[in-house]
Amino acid sequence: MNSSATEKFAPLILLIAIIALWQVVCWLFNVSEFIFPSPIQIVYALFDLWGAIMGHAWRTFWTTMVGFGLSIAVGVVLGFIIGSSRFAYAAMYPLMTAFNALPKAAFVPILVVWFGIGIGPAILTAFLISFFPIMVNIATGLATLEPELEDVLRVLGARRLDVLIKVGLPRTMPYFFASLKVAITLAFVGTTVSEMSASNEGIGYLLISAGSAMKMPLAFAGLLVVAVMAMAMYELFSYIERHTTAWAHRGQGAH
Repeated sequence: MNSSATEKFAPLILLIAIIALWQVVCWLFNVSEFIFPSPIQIVYALFDLWGAIMGHAWRTFWTTMVGFGLSIAVGVVLGFIIGSSRFAYAAMYPLMTAFNALPKAAFVPILVVWFGIGIGPAILTAFLISFFPIMVNIATGLATLEPELEDVLRVLGARRLDVLIKVGLPRTMPYFFASLKVAITLAFVGTTVSEMSASNEGIGYLLISAGSAMKMPLAFAGLLVVAVMAMAMYELFSYIERHTTAWAHRGQGAH
């Protein structure tokens, strides 16, 4: 197996090793499933309650996608505004950074008062926790556009808006896809956290219910499902990134 193939399968190899070690430790020390279930017990719970788990998973997935879609729209617009103007960058960036420092779980009770129990708080929590990376990366890509390049284009007759749209935005694409891979995982976190206290459906609700009933294998199965969904979306964006911004990564993979 060559080095590139080894790198490709390295995460899978590491995951298998961790699961195997986990299972061996549970066997050797006879760990109770009420404290720390083994991988076999988790898989059994997953297949035993497959229908119910998938129902909750679907709710979490589409709720997350709606919130994530909003974060893309708002993040791109705000990032364009902040990155295209030095005044906007100086005025808005510190405020957005301060807002991002606020714990998003603290917004859930407020959102429940405003929108009630259900999908509203989950969608908005997913949005609030995931739009910041997108906004920052778009703004950074535009704000770091080389002044010399911009000056040359302006001399050639390009307007400021032309430079931003035809040069700046394509330049931000690697930043944009990098932010999507971070934001989608955060969106799943936001949705799950909200569902734990402001919903009667979803994986977050399942985790609370399983924990209250001391069904730890079921709780871990729910966590596994969220991890798989987040990883699948991460890989999807990685695939799109490789096929749309290969020009930005031409040095990678050369050995």
